[in-house]
Amino acid sequence: MNAQGLHSTSRALTEREVAGLLGLSVATLRAWRHRGQGPRFLRLGRAVRYLPADLETFVRASVVDGSEERSRNRGGNGAEVHP
Repeated sequence: MNAQGLHSTSRALTEREVAGLLGLSVATLRAWRHRGQGPRFLRLGRAVRYLPADLETFVRASVVDGSEERSRNRGGNGAEVHP
């Protein structure tokens, strides 16, 4: 997903649209909301909507630096931990 896709609209996006943009299922978005995770959202009556700016913030906050990820997967002796 690129930032241009998020900024191409100024209207609130549906679950289905957000799932498509992020490459996720609607069920994943619903599970995240239930657990208090994922991007911020709006509840308009029973409808759930997402603002493009909130999606961009969520995506940027989800970026993982490869070197940080590698050091997180190492054990105390420097050996990699395999699940």
